[in-house]
Amino acid sequence: MQWNSLAALTALLSAGDVAYGQQMLRFSCSKLTIERLDPLVSPGMQQSPHMHQVGGGNSFRATMEPVEYDPVKESTCTSCTFSEDFSNYWTANLFFKARNQSLKRVPQLVNMGLKADGGLTVYYIPPYDGKTNVTAFKPGFRMLVGDAMLRKAEGQQRQLCHRCFSTVNQVPFGGAPCTGDDTASLPPKMCTGGIRTTITFPTCWDGVNVDSPDHKSHVAYPETGSFESGGPCPASHPVKLPQLMYEIIWDTREFNDPDLWPEDGSQPFVYSMGDGSGYGQHGDYIFGWKDDALQRALDARCSNDRCSELKSQTSDAAMRCTLNQTVPEKYDGWLNQLPGNWTITYN
Repeated sequence: MQWNSLAALTALLSAGDVAYGQQMLRFSCSKLTIERLDPLVSPGMQQSPHMHQVGGGNSFRATMEPVEYDPVKESTCTSCTFSEDFSNYWTANLFFKARNQSLKRVPQLVNMGLKADGGLTVYYIPPYDGKTNVTAFKPGFRMLVGDAMLRKAEGQQRQLCHRCFSTVNQVPFGGAPCTGDDTASLPPKMCTGGIRTTITFPTCWDGVNVDSPDHKSHVAYPETGSFESGGPCPASHPVKLPQLMYEIIWDTREFNDPDLWPEDGSQPFVYSMGDGSGYGQHGDYIFGWKDDALQRALDARCSNDRCSELKSQTSDAAMRCTLNQTVPEKYDGWLNQLPGNWTITYN
């Protein structure tokens, strides 16, 4: 879906949000592939345990060693708006579990003001004070946020949440992510306008390691406060990074039929790793911007998906950048089980 005017889009946001919105990169990465592949958690495996949706450079594969594997050199196209961004961004898929126990992948809506084929919306956000600079990610950098095996709120990392929309126009908008009625768990009711998943990454780096064994320890959250409030980074992770955030809009409308839902009315959506709670949502990232493109864009505080510092491509060109599955596997239509044969758990 595309909005016909800036006024229509900004009507969703408060005055403060609009001001900040002019100081962040916000763009689409269309669907590159949907498959069981995960070079961070399951490196070298031709099929990882659970299914992901992936956006970004088309060099995505099972083995992508830090530094020595360069997505910029290895990719020939990207599914993202900015043609110098060969990074990879991936998340779990969402499925609907019907009353008869069959499952169907939930398709995705394009976020407001953008054009894409599924995929996800990516944000790179500089500090909200409008003047402080951050350090762009370095070649080889990668990280993971969230825990696929988590089934309770305890232990969940910050700013991972769901928003239940009543309309596909996202009106009422509901304010900043992970505020108001947003939930860490999957929404407990029918969402007539779809469900938005927000995945926000840590913003402090140790300044040395582009990765760590758990893909988390080399990054951290501000010592006090938050990135939004300008909170300082801890001494162990003194380098302030841009805030990387994903949004995925799940188009749940075809499943809003009470006759398909469980008889007890419990929410019927599950993530591809067998998570019926929503607490296991997670996001993975491998940096792949060309040269210093991202640093230039952050320093210039570029706005949304237009930036004079960056080269862009048309949405149609981005949507043409796709990958065939490494191991062919059905994931659309009604299925008897989740890909990878996961048992669905709730706690």
